Parts: sequence; structure tokens; C-alpha cells
Amino acid sequence: MSPEEKAKTIVDLMYNQDPYSQWLGIERVLDAPGKSILKMRVRAEMLNGFGIAHGGITFSLADSALAFASNAHGVQCVSVETSISHVKKVLEGDVLTTEVEEKSISSRMAVYHVTIFNQKEEAVAFFKGTVFRTGKDWEVISENGNLT
Repeated sequence: MSPEEKAKTIVDLMYNQDPYSQWLGIERVLDAPGKSILKMRVRAEMLNGFGIAHGGITFSLADSALAFASNAHGVQCVSVETSISHVKKVLEGDVLTTEVEEKSISSRMAVYHVTIFNQKEEAVAFFKGTVFRTGKDWEVISENGNLT
């Protein structure tokens, strides 16, 4: 199984057990070690009292991208620190896309930057996430039935 196939299998396992990411309507465009491109449309129930997307929506999209990108290396990871800067308002109907950049990775820690863009390719938020790499490998079953 190639690293890309293993990454997709791991993210399949994660996504299929993640009702919140499913509720967000996340479409996975790319699953790869250290990378994740996600896309989603902002719906009316995601808006706050100002009629713009609740900050938790962009945060959650970026957090899912962080989880998928970091775990796709094959080692189970959990976030230990995250932050976000919202730089442009997000409206109902906007289509958001993530771009993940792996900044640093070691045996125990990794740092990622996630930029969220709208459909006009304008950056709407910048997210930084640090994950703890547990040392526990993801066990996935290859097409021939073997654990990898």
C-alpha cells in the first residue's frame, strides 16, 4: 500500500467515525501524509447573530484538516494547541477550502498552518495547530487483507 493509499484509508476511518465533520458537510478533496484539502459550503444554521459564519465553523473546518493531515502519516496524533485568526467575514453560501502546510514534524510533535479560503480565493482565516504524535501506529487493512 502506497503512503497516499494508506493516508486515504486512515482518513476514511477517521471521517466515517466523525459525525461533526459529516454535519459540517466536509468534502475531502485530498488526503495525503501532512496534507489535507477540505471543502464545505456555509449553511444558514452556521451563522451567528450578526448574519456571518460563527467563528467555530472555520475553526472546526481547520481542526478537521489538521487532524486528517497529521494522522495521515500513519501515527495517531492529537492536538495540544490551536489558534485561529479570522481576517475576512464568511457569509451563507460561501464555499470554504483548506490548504495545510506542515511546518515541523518530529517523532513526538508536529506543527501545521491551515489557511482557509473562500470561493474567490481570498484568505478568510489563518489557523495554527500543534499535535502530539502518540507513537501508536494506525493499523489499516490493505486490499489483500494484511495489516499495514
